[in-house]
Amino acid sequence: MKRPWIHRVRRALLAAGTTAVLAGGLLTATATTSQAATQEPCDIYAAGGTPCVAAHSTTRALYGAYNGPLYQVKRASDGATKDIGLLSVGGYADAAAQDSFCAGTSCVITVIYDQSGKGNNLTQALKGYWPGPAAGGNDNLANAFEAPVSVGGHEAYGVYVAPGTGYRNNHTSGIATGDQPEGEYGVLDGTHYNGGCCFDYGNAETSSTDTGNGHMEAIYFGNSKTWGYGSGNGPWIMTDQENGLFSGVNARYNANDPSVNDRFLTAVAKGGPNLWAIRAGNAQSGGLSTYYSGVRPNVSGYNPMHKEGAIILGIGGDNSNGSAGTFYEGVMTSGYPSDATENAVQANITAAGYSSASTSTGSLTPGSRVSLQATTACCTSDYLRHDDADTKVVISAVNSASSATEKADASWIVRAGLADSSCLSFESANNPGQFLRHYAFELYLNTDDGGSTFAQDATFCPTPGNSGVGHSFQSVNYATKYLRHYDYTVYVASDGGSNAWDSASSWSQDTSWLTASPWG
Repeated sequence: MKRPWIHRVRRALLAAGTTAVLAGGLLTATATTSQAATQEPCDIYAAGGTPCVAAHSTTRALYGAYNGPLYQVKRASDGATKDIGLLSVGGYADAAAQDSFCAGTSCVITVIYDQSGKGNNLTQALKGYWPGPAAGGNDNLANAFEAPVSVGGHEAYGVYVAPGTGYRNNHTSGIATGDQPEGEYGVLDGTHYNGGCCFDYGNAETSSTDTGNGHMEAIYFGNSKTWGYGSGNGPWIMTDQENGLFSGVNARYNANDPSVNDRFLTAVAKGGPNLWAIRAGNAQSGGLSTYYSGVRPNVSGYNPMHKEGAIILGIGGDNSNGSAGTFYEGVMTSGYPSDATENAVQANITAAGYSSASTSTGSLTPGSRVSLQATTACCTSDYLRHDDADTKVVISAVNSASSATEKADASWIVRAGLADSSCLSFESANNPGQFLRHYAFELYLNTDDGGSTFAQDATFCPTPGNSGVGHSFQSVNYATKYLRHYDYTVYVASDGGSNAWDSASSWSQDTSWLTASPWG
């Protein structure tokens, strides 16, 4: 009796022991680099007869013998770039290399390398049908520090997608097209999502425009109900098949697709001729559940499929970029993986040891919680806070005797700048989704509407304090104006001008702030 699976396993093991993937997608032979290398997700897929044709991760190797770069960062101070590799062959990210390279400045992730050897790297998504907030209508790049994580006890960083952030490759090799079968999985942060379109990872149009039903096949995660949804209030794992987020065979509601919110989430999608499936599980423990497996949606245009073979991360096929999410690792395969293969991959993921990293406090690193203390002699006990009576932003005294609400009002979560990810935005610690933004030069706390104007009004670039103390925060869209308190109200103000808050008197002190540990 023939046992073809034995030969597939043998080939996979030999490949794992004799090749290493280098930057740019080149394969080079190495003399049994690691004959006993641990089997990682792409080794498991290869043994199952459905090899990876794209493999992306900023946290670990997805092949037991991989020893190339995981991703590239660029620092704001001088524009220099650095590839971030592994601590060992087939191991975990060398996050310390990023920490050292980016010390004293900010960094963005410019490239997420493809470990499969096919060169399917992900880079900044360029302007599509929907423009992004970056120069030229392109999408933002992810701040390299905003998604700290621990994997196997090692420090690492995920890809934090704020609205306006996106990665893409429209010129791929080996990705399924037409009605060809494929599989996909992604390890995501199940607590970071929104209802914007569309936090996707997978197969999309090569034109960055909507070319019709069935031209995409990507994992979607979020709580949008515009096209489809499942049970509960979300978020849901669905598949974006273009002009439809599908939770099952029906166009909108499918009860068998449950809300999921595991801190670390494995999301799986796969599709073939008139067949597709959604599966998911906790990426820290347990197995996968199948939420749908069956024929294509009962809407015209999806059977047969018309997949085009581009790869997207964090956006929709037409560059819809209003979504939010965090990506740690994921792959795309050639062929429709068996449930057994995916179950083995899930066991590998849970064994990898994902866990939350401790959040820093009192620093301007994205993800940190901070309070901003005034430095002018009159006001050194005052902190920047939002006023509960309205949406205005003020300074007032906060101390250990203050109420819990007052302390929380003066606490902020540092985020990568909504309009420029090398700068910063400040999200309210007790009003998630609401950010400091200027309007008519006065500071308010408002909900992010996903628009480019809001993004610019809510983005500030840190500089050394104008008085020589602490930091100052320069408006990204009014380069001469900085965050300033004036008569206990906060504005963006220039050093001299027609507005009262532009007064040159004590301007440098009023625009200088100390970053302190958060009160709440």
